[in-house]
Amino acid sequence: MALYGGMDLHGDNVYVALIDEKFNRVFERRLPNSLPIILAELEPYRKRLAGLVIESVYNWYWLVDGLQAQRYPTKLANPARMQENIGLKNASDRTDTLFLAKQDAMGVLPQAYIYPKEERPVRDLMRRRMRLVRNRTGEWLSLETLVARHSGKGLGIQDLSKLREDELSELLGGERLVMDAAQICYRHIAFLDREIGQVEKSIEGRVKLRPEYERLMRVPGIGRILTMAIMLETGPIRRFAGPGNYASYCRAVKAEHTSNGRKKGDGNRKSGNRYLAWAYVEAATYAVRYSPELRKWYQRKEARTNRAVAIKALANKLAKACYFILRDGVEFDVKKLVG
Repeated sequence: MALYGGMDLHGDNVYVALIDEKFNRVFERRLPNSLPIILAELEPYRKRLAGLVIESVYNWYWLVDGLQAQRYPTKLANPARMQENIGLKNASDRTDTLFLAKQDAMGVLPQAYIYPKEERPVRDLMRRRMRLVRNRTGEWLSLETLVARHSGKGLGIQDLSKLREDELSELLGGERLVMDAAQICYRHIAFLDREIGQVEKSIEGRVKLRPEYERLMRVPGIGRILTMAIMLETGPIRRFAGPGNYASYCRAVKAEHTSNGRKKGDGNRKSGNRYLAWAYVEAATYAVRYSPELRKWYQRKEARTNRAVAIKALANKLAKACYFILRDGVEFDVKKLVG
């Protein structure tokens, strides 16, 4: 009789449970995060195991890679799509682990994509770049606020980057401590510029754009670095059933539940890939600058809603357009996107 396993992974231990096809518990134990110990405990059941499920949490790499290297039928569960343990007043590692195993045994387990081991380092480095870019943007916004607070002027990044020291001092009223605060922002920005440049140099040396992804660089707002980010986060495009599924994975759709035309609650806004969400919002922001057609569409949308909604809506359109470009090998057509 086949066995199905669930593994509830934590920072320093993993709770393991195995059940048979009739949901009878065959093995249960909390083990330390030690691959040799885990493999030794599983060895007596290896030939009967039809599936071994691990929930996708922050530290799954070592365990999934180690089990796959030993040819265990390893699966990664998608926590955003897992059905809750309805009816259980008390949930624990034991109930969670058995639930994973039962879903696999019933054939209803929502699986997450196991990103290829050899490609993860460069993807994770690209994610580090995204964090650095967000930090840099935060420093610019802090500087904008500082100048506005002391001068009443709303200067953007381009204007602030061109200011001479005497001009900045005049804007800030000549106050030394305020000037010190502004210069801290400038130093942080300069440091982050260097770090981002070094990361981009490392990534460029490791990433070769696949032919289907090279077409994305002809989409307004998407350059080479953003194309690489999208490629590294998307993976095989055919793992998404359609453009709506891909846009949802990119967090470019509303997260709400409706019934009979009325809102009944919110969905999981964090479901999906936050790095792709950032990438397509960045693409939409740049597209508004460089594409007259997309700028007009954005302005009409903004007039009816607000800036954030309009940018998100354009990000949704760009994500769906990129889906068709990647799946069908077509070129970007702005008329098909916005009419």
